[in-house]
Amino acid sequence: MPVLLGLAGGGIAARPAAAFDLFGLFGSEEEPPVPSAGALPYTVKFQGIDDDDVLRALQDTSTLYRLRQDAPPDGEGLVRRAEADQRRLADVLSGYGYYQGTVQIRIDGVTLTGESSVAAAAGAAEGSRARALVPVRISVTAGPLYTLRTVGARDPSGRPFPEEVLPPRFTRVDSDVPARSATVLAREAKIVDRFRALGHPFAKAVSRDPVVDDTAHVMDVGFTIDPGPIAGLGEVAVRGTTGLDPAVVRSFIYAEPGDPYSPKAIADIRRSVAKVEALGSIRVREGEALDPAGNLPIFVDVTERDHNLIGVAARYSTVDGPGIRAYYANRNLFGGGETLRLDADVYYLGNDLYATQRKLAGIDSNGLGGRLSATFVKPALWGTRNDLVANLFVGREAQQSYVSDAAGGTVGIRHRFSDAFFAQVGIDGQAGRSQDALGKVDYRLVGVPVSVNYDSTDNLLDPTKGFRVIASATPYAGFLGSDPSIFVAKAQGSTYYALDDEARYILAGRIGFGSISGANLNEIPANIRFFAGGGGSVRGFPYRTLGPRGPFNLPIGGRSLLEASFEARIKVTDTIGVVPFFDAGTAFASSVPDFEERIRYAAGLGLRYYTGIGPIRVDVAFPLDRIKGNRERPVALYISLGQSF
Repeated sequence: MPVLLGLAGGGIAARPAAAFDLFGLFGSEEEPPVPSAGALPYTVKFQGIDDDDVLRALQDTSTLYRLRQDAPPDGEGLVRRAEADQRRLADVLSGYGYYQGTVQIRIDGVTLTGESSVAAAAGAAEGSRARALVPVRISVTAGPLYTLRTVGARDPSGRPFPEEVLPPRFTRVDSDVPARSATVLAREAKIVDRFRALGHPFAKAVSRDPVVDDTAHVMDVGFTIDPGPIAGLGEVAVRGTTGLDPAVVRSFIYAEPGDPYSPKAIADIRRSVAKVEALGSIRVREGEALDPAGNLPIFVDVTERDHNLIGVAARYSTVDGPGIRAYYANRNLFGGGETLRLDADVYYLGNDLYATQRKLAGIDSNGLGGRLSATFVKPALWGTRNDLVANLFVGREAQQSYVSDAAGGTVGIRHRFSDAFFAQVGIDGQAGRSQDALGKVDYRLVGVPVSVNYDSTDNLLDPTKGFRVIASATPYAGFLGSDPSIFVAKAQGSTYYALDDEARYILAGRIGFGSISGANLNEIPANIRFFAGGGGSVRGFPYRTLGPRGPFNLPIGGRSLLEASFEARIKVTDTIGVVPFFDAGTAFASSVPDFEERIRYAAGLGLRYYTGIGPIRVDVAFPLDRIKGNRERPVALYISLGQSF
């Protein structure tokens, strides 16, 4: 038989806040009303239903239940509430797949059976006035649970869509799927979204035709889908800027008129515009009609944030010790989206594993370190996709095996090819002194750094697909004034692959490489050399300690680096996940990795708590090949926000 399938039966109403009761400790159950001479307060109880989801949906829909603290003035008012519930609650049962379900309401023992029972039920209720609460019982008989047997989709002329347009996975139905309204509506939305992804912005379901078979207790659903015209993206209008040049916002929109329309293209516009730090809220809205060229106009409505930002943060690590950081930022310095950020960071080495060895090596360090820096970015130079990036710094880097005093700066031009890909070239210069177990190195470096960055992942802190590549090469040439004359190359890539459509099982891998050539190890400043180990490298080993060892068994770093990580990210629930992982890597004395040297390994298990911002990460790592005398502990704990890579 044909049935009407609507939103009301889907059980999607929110549960009242008053029902929240953490472990039953706060007594959130409301106090029942007291008998009254001027009204008819009552109690209401549901019987016969064990499914908590269905019970909540019945309660959310029931006027009797929702207004139980607001007593009607008389028995007839109570009966009218009950009559309205009889019609609605049966629809709730149908919405949850119980198409033979029935609801019976009794008021003080009188069963509502139509108009003939109204007077008797109202009279029974009046008998409790000023004496007791009127007992109301809602008896639910769910009946058999119906399942979804088939799903079909046709165009307005009645023809099925070719498989290349609508693949079978969009209409395939697993066995024993309950025939619930929410399930049917979700399948309809999925089919419509398929056509929108194919470039049909106005795709819609013209009709929904569910048919219930009461004998087999199954439902067959047919959708009539009107794809509408294929369209491209039209002109993008930016609105809402007041103190910010709208040309800056437009430079972060990489879509061009005529590009294929898709929901992803709209999402990409929002994501790229969100990188303008001066902006607060961003809303990307689609036009309601195509323009004369057959394209869909797009409107980007924005608001601006406060320009000034000040922050202070304190931290403590069992390895790095205590530290404090303060910063000031202006997010729209001259009205062109320019950002100026000033950072100050001071720290003190905490659990200093190498203090005695540093002293024996004559390294002059009291464990204090810090850095002052200023960063300026001028986006969209002359309305283009070129950004000016500049940085100045001065500071002391105090690590467990070396100390370095340096000052320098970088200025460069960054070109954004797309939201996912940019390249940068500039001039870098720094001068300073580093001291480690190999001695002191006074250095002066002037180079031309070139870098590329590609990121096709879907989330910064918790990617589920895509890959990232960061690569840079900097020649610090002697004819530019560098001493020593060296060539530094770095590269890191990571990839993410979801094994299921819901991205509950994800495989993630990372590999990193580095090389320094042109000078001997002892001629290269310690702070420029490569080290492995730590939370972003080979977990389980102390930070920046893996690689060649020098006098007094102090880490001295290497001229090359190779490291890799592999993780299986498994969501146990929507908020809890576990992550077994394996890390490997080390630094090498040679300018390219020498596989005859010992590569270090670690394994561990992580816990993830997923929040709206990103996952909170807790990793426990175990070094698999500790070396006696290297002060390597049997276990290490890491806590941070976001995935490890």
